[in-house]
Amino acid sequence: MTTITTREKKKLSYFREVQNELKKVTWTSKEELILCTKAVIIATFVFGFAIYFVDLAIRGVLEGASSIVRMIFG
Repeated sequence: MTTITTREKKKLSYFREVQNELKKVTWTSKEELILCTKAVIIATFVFGFAIYFVDLAIRGVLEGASSIVRMIFG
């Protein structure tokens, strides 16, 4: 005779609750998922290039200032 312990009952109850909650979830459609993925990839590249160009500008300003200081003070 098999008896189900309290611990096993809790596990079964937990998984049943998880299953019931997953049935309530509204999943995104494939089209919406593809669109959002494309938006994230494009935004990542746009922000990446923006940071790169700002970095280049700051580096140029600092190198220019360094050159001026070297010209003045030798």
